[in-house]
Amino acid sequence: MQHRTLAFIGAGNMSRSIIAGLVKAGYPAGQITAANPSMPKLQALASDYGIRITQSNIEAARNAEVIVLAVKPQLMAGMLAALVAELGSLEGKLLISIAAGIKVARLGEMAGGHHRIIRTMPNTPALLGLGMTGLYAPEHIAASDRDFAEQMMQAVGKTLWVEQESGINGVIAAAGSAPAYLFLFMQAIAEEAEAMGFSPEQARLLVQQTALGAAAMVEQNPNISLQTLREQVTSKGGTTFEAINTFQQQGLMPLTAHAMQAAVARAAEMETLF
Repeated sequence: MQHRTLAFIGAGNMSRSIIAGLVKAGYPAGQITAANPSMPKLQALASDYGIRITQSNIEAARNAEVIVLAVKPQLMAGMLAALVAELGSLEGKLLISIAAGIKVARLGEMAGGHHRIIRTMPNTPALLGLGMTGLYAPEHIAASDRDFAEQMMQAVGKTLWVEQESGINGVIAAAGSAPAYLFLFMQAIAEEAEAMGFSPEQARLLVQQTALGAAAMVEQNPNISLQTLREQVTSKGGTTFEAINTFQQQGLMPLTAHAMQAAVARAAEMETLF
């Protein structure tokens, strides 16, 4: 991976996870700076990973080759306006956004006409290094910049490029929001297990270990479709068959599709708010 001077504007959980992954992978800590209003957060980063810290966004960004935009979407315009006012053009810097809901063109407007921008959408398992991140870059972005952004996000999991920016909203529906879908399904199983007489601790153990094992089976059998994996454990007339048949009769598949499309629609709506 290229080692560029890197500034994180915002030092929340996602920034911390990316920094941790980069340093663990051998990225020079001295080339990473994090800026944040909260000194305790910064001190923890410096103590844990040896990076540079500052409470000044301008100081962090001034000599950075890459700026990671990791502030809340509603704070983005003000933050970028302050950088442009103090530093002038940001044209020589690569901007990588991990903020939800702001399109590349809008980020460019906020950054004073800046056009060297890559948009990413990680999900919360990135906090454990097991994330799934979607990335989008306009056609004019250099391959070296794309490679840097991809390798940076691979420090916290897997990555997937989308060709059209609208594909980021699909990533939100299929990965960004999806951990919550799975948590909901796990919750439903655990609650019914409790109703059957298991303690809350026993019910959680049953569902979390089963989910972990099922995910491992998917990962370790990339050439076997999800449908085939399901069919392999579904004997006709058996208990699993009856449960699956009930799910299908109650419309689980179309309900899931409807929920994902609702997520896409809301993501597109949010892009108009900033």
